Amino acid sequence: MIFAMVVIGGITRLTESGLSIVEWKPVSGALPPLSDADWQAEFAKYRQIDQYKQMNDGMTLAEFKHIFFWEWFHRLWGRLIGIVFFVPFVWFWWRGAVRGPLAGKLLALFCLGGLQGAIGWWMVASGLQRDMLAVSQYRLAVHLAMALGLHVGLLWLALDLLRGRRSTSTARKFAIGLASLVFLTVVAGAFVAGLDAGLVSDTFPLMDGRFVPAGYADIEPFWRNLFENHATVQFNHRWLGISVVLYALAFTWRFGRAAAKGDEIYVAAVLALAVMQATLGITTLMMWVPIPLAAAHQAGAVMLLTAAVAAAHALGRRG
Repeated sequence: MIFAMVVIGGITRLTESGLSIVEWKPVSGALPPLSDADWQAEFAKYRQIDQYKQMNDGMTLAEFKHIFFWEWFHRLWGRLIGIVFFVPFVWFWWRGAVRGPLAGKLLALFCLGGLQGAIGWWMVASGLQRDMLAVSQYRLAVHLAMALGLHVGLLWLALDLLRGRRSTSTARKFAIGLASLVFLTVVAGAFVAGLDAGLVSDTFPLMDGRFVPAGYADIEPFWRNLFENHATVQFNHRWLGISVVLYALAFTWRFGRAAAKGDEIYVAAVLALAVMQATLGITTLMMWVPIPLAAAHQAGAVMLLTAAVAAAHALGRRG
């Protein structure tokens, strides 16, 4: 469900739907508008913000319903995740199946999930401020990083329960390094999405005939270029992605044959998904960021991160 949530969030961003609901109502907001009067009231609220005035002036109610759906569905899916997690947690705790450290870890993950909802509204609120046409790319990156962190935390805990805990090994350290690089690359992608930096250049491997794009360090101080300069953000993301493929190649060469029987599939999956993800990214870029391809690219990122984490867990020393 968290995997689906990340993909739904990506579509919400790509369709510029994130600011269509201008209020945070954790309970009553679960229901969409149910009458024409309700729809007109929601549309009137949206027409008050600068995104509508400067980007969508003249939008019809039918067009508003389309963007409203994605933001509403994104929030509804988050609520469903909370229910699907918490109800079984209470049941298993009451039956005595969840106790001690496991109960503490699960409760912590649930609280982080609730915090993620608050971070989502904090992100949306940034786009409702005066002269803002989209959410802050910084807050978008925090929101995505938290979602990935929850995904990894749940996955690792589930693997512990399924396989048993394993101790650190050299192969595991390399796999954790790969997973960390994938995580960094995906978060860098949030800045690309937040700034629409994927539209800066549609050529590869050079950016409009240059290795380092023009204006790479135009903003002072320099560190702001890494997060606010459209050309810099795209350049960094694409080369982080290439670094992931090279790391995956080295990882496979080093540990592919040394992996224990049954674990080699995880090493192979990492390389296959890294190549697939890079291909999706380049294709998305060169085709001027069509929504289906861009959504597939975001889904591929989570799949690759999942494979890297699963490999790290599998390659631990058994004992």
